[in-house]
Amino acid sequence: MKPHHQPLHDLAASQNGLLLTSQAIACGLRSNGAADILRRAKWTQLPLGVWAQPGRDVDLRLRLLAVQMKHPDWIASHSSAAVLHRIEMVRPCSVELTVPRRRQQSRDGVTLHALPLADHEVTVTSGVRVTTVLRTTCDLMCTLPLHEAVIAADSMLAEGTLRQQHIADALAPLYPRRIGVGAARRALTLTDPASGSPAESKARLEMREAGLFPESQARVVTRNGRVRRLDFLFRAEGLGVEIEGFAWHGSRSAHQNDAIRFNELLGCPGVREILRFTRDDVFRRPRRFIRTVQEALQRLRGAGPMPMVGADRHPKRGDHG
Repeated sequence: MKPHHQPLHDLAASQNGLLLTSQAIACGLRSNGAADILRRAKWTQLPLGVWAQPGRDVDLRLRLLAVQMKHPDWIASHSSAAVLHRIEMVRPCSVELTVPRRRQQSRDGVTLHALPLADHEVTVTSGVRVTTVLRTTCDLMCTLPLHEAVIAADSMLAEGTLRQQHIADALAPLYPRRIGVGAARRALTLTDPASGSPAESKARLEMREAGLFPESQARVVTRNGRVRRLDFLFRAEGLGVEIEGFAWHGSRSAHQNDAIRFNELLGCPGVREILRFTRDDVFRRPRRFIRTVQEALQRLRGAGPMPMVGADRHPKRGDHG
């Protein structure tokens, strides 16, 4: 590092590793060559004339801080806020912010939303000014396609961060002034706090659209009296449906435990068959997923009636066995 670059690094270090082009010029770089000098010194150029120090991890948080360095009144929102709040999203996030004035246009890879924000709808997370969990969830439900909106809301409901009434109350004052509120209300009617993952939410929505309404996180009891839960259960037919994530094993011991759990579930009184699907099955091959479930139900119905087992009217998230 050249000695005359030290002031730049000292200044950036005090600003989350960020530096404005105007600050670099004030520190002595030529105005017509500052950008080239910073690039050669391995600084990373971010939107709106902001630079990240060499070696800095240029993640979403840093990009948002860079934008807010130039525009403190721009608030991280939508998919950007979802990442910071750990709201489940299907699509990749982008740099999205809510701004107070309509004349501002999206630019430099930054998407802007001109929407009013009340003070109580803004918080600070990881140093970034961001919409609250509740406001972020409402924004997503107003703008995302139906299934993705439900998945986002399900993730917060399942964590216990929000309740359905919280969302309904927050949407109420927005109607009919904001586009998408009607769609958000419809999405809210399809949410399920018992959902254990985005793949489970997607599976439930696909089954619902096909006219299939299994119990979610259904309680069953093994032959040795142990309580287990199935992701979905068609109790009358005795058909269980399990949705497995990318890393449902995790380790050799987890794989072994999963095998034991599967055998126990299959041996539960009232459970005749269990179908297992991956995340890709429900997101990428939903028609095949639905067809497989329908064929299994038809086959089990043809096998004749079976004794009913008691339903759990208060399902909980996850497997509590």
